Amino acid sequence: MHEMSIAMAVVGQVEEAARAGGARAVTSVRLRVGELAGVVPDALAFCFELACAGTVLDGATLVTESVPARARCACCPGTWAVGMPPELCCPGCGRATDVELLSGRELEILSVRWEDGPAGARTREPIPEEA
Repeated sequence: MHEMSIAMAVVGQVEEAARAGGARAVTSVRLRVGELAGVVPDALAFCFELACAGTVLDGATLVTESVPARARCACCPGTWAVGMPPELCCPGCGRATDVELLSGRELEILSVRWEDGPAGARTREPIPEEA
């Protein structure tokens, strides 16, 4: 299950940034996940909870935003939803050779919310590295 390695990478990156920022506890992490990224959201949420145990993220909420896969043909105007399974043939001209995938493979940390002392919580956006 590669969701565990993804969860561990996210936790590692967030923990590093949170500690550098003086965080006491991370309360939430928002991820952007493309529909072609090969990630099962429920499995990722389960693995995230396990990966957070014993870290500054222990008890943090994971929020995922799904990004639909879209493509464009260099020969035709417009874009189309790629769908699942992916359809990378242009619906306009039928070509598959000049198709560019525009979105759907994302796996990004969008924001992290943490408590950094008596003043309460603050949001850190974005963490530049990808998961």
